[in-house]
Amino acid sequence: MKPSGDSMPDREGLRRAVQWLSEQPVRTAQAIEEACRRFDLSPLDEDFLLRHFRDRDAQEPGER
Repeated sequence: MKPSGDSMPDREGLRRAVQWLSEQPVRTAQAIEEACRRFDLSPLDEDFLLRHFRDRDAQEPGER
């Protein structure tokens, strides 16, 4: 759990990043890096996002 001084609850940044990335027209590695900066995510979170959107986009190629 994050220290009490942080403004977002645990995992809220990751949830917001997934939502933000889902709204982007393309989800490149650069867009994921931007989301990590915007939402102050860890390298582990960035790795999750890279895998999540790579797998998701591979399953839904017609919706990009």
